[in-house]
Amino acid sequence: MQNQQSDLEALRAEEAVQDYRRHDPKADRWARGYGAIQHSVETQVRVIHMAESLKAKGVHGDGVGFFDVIYAADRITNAAMWLVVHMTYAHNVFLDGRDLRRDDFKSHPEGHTGGSLNMVPAYVGYLAANAITGITRSWIMGQGHCVAAIDSVNLLLDNMLAAHSSRYSLTDEGLTRYVRDFYSYQFNSNGRQDSPLGSHVNAHTAGGLAEGGYLGFVELQYVHMPLKGERLVAFLSDGAFEEQRGSDWAPRWWRAEDCGLVTPIMINNGRRIDQRTTMSQQGGPEWLAQHLRLNNFSPVIFDGADPAAFAWAIIEQETALETAGEAVRSGRAQYPVPLPYGIAVAPKGAGFYGAGTNLAHNLPLPGNPSVDVQSAQLFAQSARRLWVPVQELQQAVGLLQRHTVSDRPKERDSALAQRNVSLKASPPLQARPVPADRKAPSRWTRSSPMTAVDSVFLATVQANPHLRPRVGNPDEMRSNRLQSTLDDLRFRVTAPEGGIPEDVYGAVITALNEEAIASAALGNKGGINLVHTYEAFAPKMLGLFRQEITFTSQLREAGKAPGWLSVPLVLTSHTWENGKNELSHQDPTMAEAMLGEFSDLSRVVFPPDHNAAAETMRTLYQTRGQIWTLVVSKQDAVADLFTEAEAMQLMDQGAIRLEWLGYDLPGQRLVLTAIGSYQLEQVILASNRLADRAVSHSVVYMQEPGRFRASRNDGERHHAAPASLVRDLYPGHLEARVFLVHTRPEPMLGVLGPLNTGYGRTAAFGFRGAGGTLTVSGMLFVNGCTWGHVVRECSRVLGMEEALLLTQEERAALDGKRSPNGVII
Repeated sequence: MQNQQSDLEALRAEEAVQDYRRHDPKADRWARGYGAIQHSVETQVRVIHMAESLKAKGVHGDGVGFFDVIYAADRITNAAMWLVVHMTYAHNVFLDGRDLRRDDFKSHPEGHTGGSLNMVPAYVGYLAANAITGITRSWIMGQGHCVAAIDSVNLLLDNMLAAHSSRYSLTDEGLTRYVRDFYSYQFNSNGRQDSPLGSHVNAHTAGGLAEGGYLGFVELQYVHMPLKGERLVAFLSDGAFEEQRGSDWAPRWWRAEDCGLVTPIMINNGRRIDQRTTMSQQGGPEWLAQHLRLNNFSPVIFDGADPAAFAWAIIEQETALETAGEAVRSGRAQYPVPLPYGIAVAPKGAGFYGAGTNLAHNLPLPGNPSVDVQSAQLFAQSARRLWVPVQELQQAVGLLQRHTVSDRPKERDSALAQRNVSLKASPPLQARPVPADRKAPSRWTRSSPMTAVDSVFLATVQANPHLRPRVGNPDEMRSNRLQSTLDDLRFRVTAPEGGIPEDVYGAVITALNEEAIASAALGNKGGINLVHTYEAFAPKMLGLFRQEITFTSQLREAGKAPGWLSVPLVLTSHTWENGKNELSHQDPTMAEAMLGEFSDLSRVVFPPDHNAAAETMRTLYQTRGQIWTLVVSKQDAVADLFTEAEAMQLMDQGAIRLEWLGYDLPGQRLVLTAIGSYQLEQVILASNRLADRAVSHSVVYMQEPGRFRASRNDGERHHAAPASLVRDLYPGHLEARVFLVHTRPEPMLGVLGPLNTGYGRTAAFGFRGAGGTLTVSGMLFVNGCTWGHVVRECSRVLGMEEALLLTQEERAALDGKRSPNGVII
């Protein structure tokens, strides 16, 4: 009975469509389809209803008729798919659509062809939705390897950035250069990659927001990206769905009051590289829709091979989300509202030979058409179906280039692609006093540097109400000393609990998933952000931050400096102060990894005390497009040792000599360097011992090691400490150098290669993988990082008898022959 009813409804729908088409020639013309694009009855019904609805609302978009736009979209889609397969296989392109000869093919075809073919109707549908409504939305694509689709459509529509528009055009010559640039691997005369095309979204992809090289990260970020009044279409990967589950939480974070409209659309093409996705094995789109409903989404399934279906889904989803937000405002609903979610179903590589097969992921033909006759014939048959005559294509393109009619920017210049954020006010530094005699530990006052992070961040947020704040918090925010921030900004929840800092509109995004909470901040590029976590758990975020740095590096190299405020990643509850929690909580890997990235973009900073942490936070929000990894102690037992002026000097230079420390005599040969707050205290104790023994030396605190490395590019050279400062801190004649560092010593010594005078003269101490249930001093001892270990190594690099510097009891403790308690610690 149910099947009979469905059949009857389908029949009635088809009859209604046919009747509409008889009375509207333009609708009928579109509904006939074109090339590889066919319009199902379901899509026709949906599109016709939308056309009537928009007409009733008086929506005229760019001044082009509704059915004219989607009619043009069919032709642009076919032409772009034709161009995509030429990018993979062709060495030459001919706009007259002739069959290619053997020498017209590439000898080594490359490309993520199937996914790119699926992205063409998606992106064209997005453009059509913009033209229909007269609104330029931003876009983002999780599957960045499908960039050929975006670049091809942009070329056809002349929606290119300068690097593309200067090389490519809708001519045989321009398109031939375009396909030859794809995976060309060539270098130009400056020794740089010649082609502006990439295998993923890059700085030259018009409107691109993320590289998309790590599946799953766009899925975590998109809901946090548009500000109120902005719109974003997010094309998502079905493969990422099973890789990154934190995207299930998106409805928990969306609020109409401070979020723009988001339209997530999954390209459900059912295949990973060499097998079906888990979703397709579990039950396909219907199973996914059921799963999404359980997680507060409102899914809709549609034809993923039809650009009109995408245009319909985008406009429909936005309307539904606007309606849901209005229902909350009027008191008829509450958060979380069902977040619309499109499921675009199509076989991988739809429209070309091999669709739906494993081969479709990269190279869908059975062989290389430059040497295989059968593959050349199959290419010709499929390409012939996609070809659009030039005059017809140009007419279609013209219909989607009427941006001036509605006075909207081109898609390459969308709001999210043009971020330009700045502070209106920067709060003054609230410095703590330092003791007059800083050499004596008994005179020290102590505090938590994390309270400085907390107070400066909140003060900056409060001084800049035009910026939407986001705090990424995985767990234990109070334990990590961000108490004022939490009390003011509050956890974002859907059902606040009394007596707890929770709010429906809170700015603190909390989930036990480091990648998900970091994405809340990285997605919020129109606002002000902070991410914090236990240092040992931060490596979970590494791929996410590395992708951000990679894309930013490309932008800068292309001369397009990003305009978003720099984002701090605060690593606290760190290796040395988390001794009680065993080795699982004792790991400095994240700082080491971030030091491996370019130091002008990935700034790794070790503030030694409260004032230095405050100045670091104050400074970082005056910079743009950088990730600052701050390794900050949270315990309130950290000595206050740097004046306000010294903290500013430390931030400006990256390192300073501690003039109040050391022992200055003629013939000095030794420089002690500390990196890290607990390391500094041990170096001070070591310096006191050396001074007692009349060993001449100086002491340096280094806050930003990346400024003292051997520069690897122009950005690092500009960011590096001046040569005069390096000579002042590390004169060439002072060859004996001892470094006590927060990280493992080997990677840090590698970063500081220019300061390394060789094994016989340079020594470095740091985390060596020892840990357990210990105190801070216990952690320092088992890793060979106490003042005693430093003094012993000083004797080695100076060629002195260690008995001149250490007592017999101290040496016995260092040798493991007696307890270090009361002697070394």
